[in-house]
Amino acid sequence: AVVSTQSTGEDQGNSIAADFVKLVSNDEHEFILKRSHALTSGTIKAMLSYPTNFKNKEMSKVQFREIPSHVLCKVCMYFAYKNRYTNSTSEIPEFPIEPEIALELLMAANFLDC
Repeated sequence: AVVSTQSTGEDQGNSIAADFVKLVSNDEHEFILKRSHALTSGTIKAMLSYPTNFKNKEMSKVQFREIPSHVLCKVCMYFAYKNRYTNSTSEIPEFPIEPEIALELLMAANFLDC
């Protein structure tokens, strides 16, 4: 995985950019999600915690050379699910996983520590 930052280039978007992270799959699909959701992953959290010379107003980008888009999409859905139901007092619905991607998803979850 590769971490970098991208400037939004606009003052209006700069304050928002630091609150989001861009995850890029091995087939170049980009997923922009809340930084707090992405930090569900211990791996992403560690990668984003390294000090950089970039300003906070730039969006972080993490490229995964081994994770295809159909798996990374499901991972992003899980981050939102986990964020929504952590410490919830309501009944927690089952997180749906298609059998066809179960093995790839397990491997990605293991790598991402989530």
